[in-house]
Amino acid sequence: MRKMAWLVAVVLLFGLYGCDSGSKEGAGQTKSADKVELTISAAASLQEALEEAKTAFERKHPNIRIQYNFGASGALQKQISEGAPVDLFFSAAAEPFEELKKEGLIDSKHEKTVLANELVLIVPKQGEGAIQSLDDITLAKRVAIGIPESVPAGMYAKQTLEKAGLWEQVKAKLVYAKDVRQVLAYVETGNVDAGFVYRTDALVSDKVKIAAAVPSGMHDPIVYPLGVVKTSKHLKEARELYDYLTSEQVLQLFEQHGFRPSR
Repeated sequence: MRKMAWLVAVVLLFGLYGCDSGSKEGAGQTKSADKVELTISAAASLQEALEEAKTAFERKHPNIRIQYNFGASGALQKQISEGAPVDLFFSAAAEPFEELKKEGLIDSKHEKTVLANELVLIVPKQGEGAIQSLDDITLAKRVAIGIPESVPAGMYAKQTLEKAGLWEQVKAKLVYAKDVRQVLAYVETGNVDAGFVYRTDALVSDKVKIAAAVPSGMHDPIVYPLGVVKTSKHLKEARELYDYLTSEQVLQLFEQHGFRPSR
C-alpha cells in the first residue's frame, strides 16, 4: 500500500509539472508585440490631413498608435527644447525647425522640407463684402492674426502688412490668436472682420471666404519641414512613420487638402 501511494504521488507530481510547462509554453507562444505610441508635434494647419494619414498607417502597423499635439510651431518647438516627449516635429516654418537643429535635437538623416502653403486674407462668408483686397483691410474694425513670435502664419501676416505699408494703420485693430485655427474661428464667428490664415485653413470652412491671396514675395517662404526628434524612445518606429509621411502616397493626400509639394 505504501509503495502504491508513493507511485501515485510521483505520477501526480509529473502530471502537474507537465501541465505547468505546457501552460508556460502556450503563454510564450501567444505573447503579442509590444504596443508603441508615437507623438507628433505638428502645426495646427496640418490637422485634417494628418488625421487622415493616421488611419492608413495604423492599419498597416497595428502595434503603433499615433498621438498628435497640434499647435503653433514656435510653441511646439519650445516644448521640445524643454524636454517634452515628442517623436516627430512637423513645423509650418523653417525657423522653429532650424532652432531644434541647432540644439542637436533633429535626426539629420530623417529630416526634410516636405510641403508649401499660401497665405490668404479671409472674411466671414455672410459679411458685408467691404473687404475685397489687401488694401481694404484698413476698413476693418478688428483683424485677427496669429501671435507673430510663436505662430508662423502671424509672422507671415506681419511681414505682409509691413511690406504693404499697412502695419502702422492696422496694428491697433489687431486681435492676436494662439494659432492659425483660432484665427479661423474668430472670423467664422464674426468676432473679427478679417483674418490671415493659410489657404488650406480657409478650405476646411464653409463659413469664410477668401478676400485676397497674398503674393509670395511679401513674406518669407511658407514651408513645412518634418523631422524625427533624436530624443525619441522609439526611433525605429518614428523613422518608419517619417518614411510614410514623406512617401508619394501621403504627399498626394496633402495635395488633396490644398498643400503644395515643396520645391
